[in-house]
Amino acid sequence: MFVVGYGKDKITQYFGEEIQGTEIKYVEQKEQLGTAHAVSLVKDYVDEEFLLINGDLIVSEELITRFLGDSKTTNAENSIALAEVKEPSEYGIVNLRGDKVTDIIEKPTESRSNLANAGIYLFNSDIFDTIKNIKKSSRHEYEITDAIKNLIKEGRISGFRCHGTWMDIGRPWDLLHANETLIRDMEEEIDKDAKVEEYATIKGPVRIGKNTVIRSGSYIQGPCHIGDNCTIGPNCFIRPFTSINNGCGVGNAVEIKNSIIMQNTSIGHLSYVGDSIIGENCNFGAGTKIANLRVDDAEVKVEVKEKLTSSGRRKLGCLMGDNVKTGINVSIMPGRAIYPNAYVAAASVVRNTIYSDTNL
Repeated sequence: MFVVGYGKDKITQYFGEEIQGTEIKYVEQKEQLGTAHAVSLVKDYVDEEFLLINGDLIVSEELITRFLGDSKTTNAENSIALAEVKEPSEYGIVNLRGDKVTDIIEKPTESRSNLANAGIYLFNSDIFDTIKNIKKSSRHEYEITDAIKNLIKEGRISGFRCHGTWMDIGRPWDLLHANETLIRDMEEEIDKDAKVEEYATIKGPVRIGKNTVIRSGSYIQGPCHIGDNCTIGPNCFIRPFTSINNGCGVGNAVEIKNSIIMQNTSIGHLSYVGDSIIGENCNFGAGTKIANLRVDDAEVKVEVKEKLTSSGRRKLGCLMGDNVKTGINVSIMPGRAIYPNAYVAAASVVRNTIYSDTNL
């Protein structure tokens, strides 16, 4: 079951009506009133006990199996999964006494604990009554953490450390780490209807989808994923940890490294894309270059809510929304964001954030 709201059409189109033979139920949160409100919407669809996972996580089957096992072994009424983190000030931090949760503190400036709320819960139906008794937060939302705090006061929630893959995709550039992790161990797979022309070179594990053409002179170095109905080359260099989605075109003498290219995007000839996330239906004019490394070799910063925030990455290129177009010979500085539907004129240098429907 998915609780959907903003962007629901993309989610329903992608997943459809079932996953591996299991029917999917979609419940719409028409007003964005917070995580607790979202949970309350599933009351009539769940059994006595249910598993809840935040939608911005990537987790392994091992983690979920271990978490459910720990909860069952200890006969926990309600449970929360806990992830060890390096920067407690960026998370909701949980304190434990044995297996019992004694407190949860949002983004503490100082903390003895490094166990963060992992966004994975096992609740019984009592959570719905608990949600009824909470009030809106300062953000004017009903927060699931406020409901959890009430369970903590009653001694009715346990916490268990995560064992297995856990990634919190809280910021756009986290997708690069997720992509690296997910395709690192993939196996080579070239669809029978793909065409790899003579003198194209494929090294390492590379996946190539249906009806995709790899033109002569292209050099593709895995791990790398290329979707269906793409045209790659000629004479381009696709470097490791690149994911190119369906319907994309990569032109002559293009180099792409450690990047995610969303569907139906065209990267024009003589362009370079490094450590970047490029949205759907974008079009790069010839010679568009994305810089991914500062001259001083410092961590790349990104503008978030009008403040520069460190990405924690030494190499980070562009965060580009859907339907962006660049003219020829555009240069984009490291860590710049370009919002959907913007147009960047020929020979421009992008030094700052470009917002939607802007012509630079």
